Amino acid sequence: QVQLVESGGGLVQPGGSLRLSCAASGVIFAINAMGWYRRAPGKQRELVAAITSSGRTNYADSVQGRFTISRDNARNTVYLQMNSLKPEDTAVYYCNVAVSSPSYNRGDYWGQGTQVTVSS
Repeated sequence: QVQLVESGGGLVQPGGSLRLSCAASGVIFAINAMGWYRRAPGKQRELVAAITSSGRTNYADSVQGRFTISRDNARNTVYLQMNSLKPEDTAVYYCNVAVSSPSYNRGDYWGQGTQVTVSS
């Protein structure tokens, strides 16, 4: 089985920065896309950023230019650097990892979620 462990959330003032990490553990030979989603109170979950195995990235318009997604394939870890945070970034952030190999662990996996609160 594959497990994801997230870290890095917390309380930060507007304009501040946070870095989220998500490490996948278990028997993993290959990972396709890795991404971050968020769910704000009263809203649906939305994609924040994603990165492919080749390093291609895409971002939600609302975070473009402020957030940066990256991955360390040797550590099966994905990061989200969040700068210039705004109150509207307040949400629970979830990482998502698409494992492609081995076949018996193939599938989409989700982290437990980490709270990010942007407030003065």
